[in-house]
Amino acid sequence: MSRDGSRDFDWEIGAWATHVRVLRGAFSPEATWIEFDGTSVVHSFCEGGSNLVELDVAGASGRIQGVSLRLYNPEARQWSLNFANMGDGLLTPPTFGEFTDERGEFFGVDTLRGRAVLVRFVILKISDDSARFEQSYSADSGKTWELTWVATDTRTTG
Repeated sequence: MSRDGSRDFDWEIGAWATHVRVLRGAFSPEATWIEFDGTSVVHSFCEGGSNLVELDVAGASGRIQGVSLRLYNPEARQWSLNFANMGDGLLTPPTFGEFTDERGEFFGVDTLRGRAVLVRFVILKISDDSARFEQSYSADSGKTWELTWVATDTRTTG
């Protein structure tokens, strides 16, 4: 039987300074990385069974504001990650997964330029005060992955 992972995000509750790199134009020769800096604040709800992340980052190419609602399913013993970019007000399709040790891995399906792609989101707890978040897309059913989002967080408060 799978372990109870309902407290997997407890370590992340609080405020973080975040540096984000986003790959614009994935799967094309014109793909370029753009960078943002700002904050990420994580709030716990329902005794740890859910949390909400507020993201606010800006850079030379603009600003990203978003929220991520994470919900724990005790029957499946998995989390769903549900992200909304405030630039368009739309909720992306969720990813589903769980943590093993200090690594969370979540999978789903998204759309990129009108085409369905697999998405993998990885959360790495580096220490109590640092974390790394990676999103990758696969256009070939998971044979290969292209990294499209990297966020490096450093705790600013507990």
